[in-house]
Amino acid sequence: MRIAMIGTGYVGLVSGACFSQFGIDVVCVDKDKQKIARLEAGEIPIYEPGLDKLVADNRAAGRLTFTTDLAGSVATADAVFIAVGTPTRRGDGHADLSYVYAAASEVADALRQYTVIVNKSTVPVGTGREVGRIVRERRPDAEFDVVSNPEFLREGAAIEDFMKPDRIVIGTQSERAREVMRAIYRPLYLIETPIVFTTLETAELIKYAGNTFLATKITFINEMADLCEKVGADVHDVARGIGLDGRIGRKFLHPGPGYGGSCFPKDTLALAYTAREAGSPVTIVEQVIQVNAERKKRMAQRVVEACGGSVAGKTIGVLGLAFKPNTDDMRDAAALDILPALLTAGARIQAHDPAAMEEAARHLKGIDYKDNAYDVAKDADCLVVLTEWTQFRALDPKRLKELLRRPVVVDLRNIFNPAEMRGLGFVYESIGRPQPRHSA
Repeated sequence: MRIAMIGTGYVGLVSGACFSQFGIDVVCVDKDKQKIARLEAGEIPIYEPGLDKLVADNRAAGRLTFTTDLAGSVATADAVFIAVGTPTRRGDGHADLSYVYAAASEVADALRQYTVIVNKSTVPVGTGREVGRIVRERRPDAEFDVVSNPEFLREGAAIEDFMKPDRIVIGTQSERAREVMRAIYRPLYLIETPIVFTTLETAELIKYAGNTFLATKITFINEMADLCEKVGADVHDVARGIGLDGRIGRKFLHPGPGYGGSCFPKDTLALAYTAREAGSPVTIVEQVIQVNAERKKRMAQRVVEACGGSVAGKTIGVLGLAFKPNTDDMRDAAALDILPALLTAGARIQAHDPAAMEEAARHLKGIDYKDNAYDVAKDADCLVVLTEWTQFRALDPKRLKELLRRPVVVDLRNIFNPAEMRGLGFVYESIGRPQPRHSA
């Protein structure tokens, strides 16, 4: 079995490395010569725990290679996975499918034998049919089938998600293509991983429906957190109380400054666009998008209020920049909304993130990037937690207080204990947890 993986971004690189771990010969293809050169030199362009070792081991075993030669890679492949970017298109919020369709055209020209063309990229309903049309138009003689095989990888836990998935979704009505996909995923079939075979359109919609539902859960608990603050309830107890209901589940019920990352923002927008175009608008999703955008903007105001109504001339220390821990991904991170607003309001910002500072520097100018969390706290008028990295949870509050100019903490990820922080004399603000009530 031989696979060609078109695209060495997050999905393509992780998937290619994991497939090679199955014992399959995988060649990862990219137009970016510099990126391929870095990969061949053993340099991993993204931060993902365990990926560097996985790539190195399978390169050493001869099962994983990198190249810019798409035609040669496709010609000998049993399956070609298209794993290129589908960013949000400017103007209407729809997914930009130009990279997918360009890849389909190049794959068509390179086909030399029966090949399964697999859409691994997240694509709107109808994309698989269009890929098939493009290939058939360019190569009427070619033997191929198009399959939708969406990914469900969490950044920071992608390898585990690939190797021990909740399910595998395969969209195709071709039995020949199903047999190829069964062979590719045989190691997971042997450990009784559920495999959902369905149509192209259904598989494409499953991906969007899944991500949109998770984004809705996050938005729901964030709104519950706001309500908790008004009525004196604790959002963590609320989340546990409803999450223990098997019909709801405990995952993705963690309050914060709003969802971000490479999937949820663009997938909610794309599904909303697809639904409007189909004449069946998803009003819940439309509201989720609006609420999430407004929430990020409000978080900056919470910092201002904690600083007495103004941050002009004040130093704000920021812990975390990536949209979530265990990644360097800055796409739609809350920091991209909150920090510019604070800078505009006159604040000086010093920040640290264990993995994302290089990436953050490309998007956020005027920030003083520090080597560690304690340097961030030194002489700051307020400390803000934006990303819940594990190492931030282990910080010594007493030492933080000694370093801060003013003992003010705005914890947008609820990593500290409110009673402990206030007992040490901090002015402590968190999300969805009751403030202390003072007797008259």
